[in-house]
Parts: sequence; C-alpha cells; structure tokens
Amino acid sequence: MIAVDTSSLIAFLRGETGRDVDAVDQALEFHQAVLPPAVLTELLSDPHLDRTVSRLIRALPVLESDAGFWERTGRLRAKLIAKRLRARIADSLIAQSCIDHRVPLIARDGDFRHFARYAGLALL
Repeated sequence: MIAVDTSSLIAFLRGETGRDVDAVDQALEFHQAVLPPAVLTELLSDPHLDRTVSRLIRALPVLESDAGFWERTGRLRAKLIAKRLRARIADSLIAQSCIDHRVPLIARDGDFRHFARYAGLALL
C-alpha cells in the first residue's frame, strides 16, 4: 500500500509532471494506492469535481482510523507546534493515518517533511 496526498493526486489528474506524479501513476497501475480519510474529504470537497474523477477517487481504498487515532493526531500536532513548525490539522490527520498503518505517503506538499523528520512518516 502507498498513500497518496491531495497535492500529488491533483497534479496527476491535471497531467503535470514530477517524481510524485510518476509514483502516483505506478501506485494506481499496480493497485497499491490508498487514501487517508482526510485526503478523500479534501478531494470530494471540490464542488466542480468531474463525475469520472469522483468515481475514480471513491473507488480507491481508504485507510481506516484505529482506536485512539484522534488523540495520537493531537499529540503529533502538539509535538510539531512545540518546535514552532507548521502542522495543519489536515496534514496532521493524513500523516497520522500513514504512520498508524505504516504506509509511505506520496506528497508534493513540502509541509510533510516535518512529520517525516520528527514523527517517522515515510515519504516517497
């Protein structure tokens, strides 16, 4: 399994290029792509989302939250904030989902580097 962040999946869908887009393409091709729940929410929040794209997104497996998820996410976010690092709520939710499931994340968004450095998030 390989988790895909919103930024990389949108870049892929727009036909952009980059290492992350190539990784998304491979993860989809080999049926390894999964979505953290917050990514699914972000993607489906687009009021202009194409129906075909919506079906593709909803067909992908979603990482389920385990007991204690919300508390772990709060502690993770507090840890980064204490270091004066950016830790948006959505990014914290995405990172914790991946950490809990020991799944690497494909992300174009550079804010995830803090989660990798201080919390063990594996980034591709």
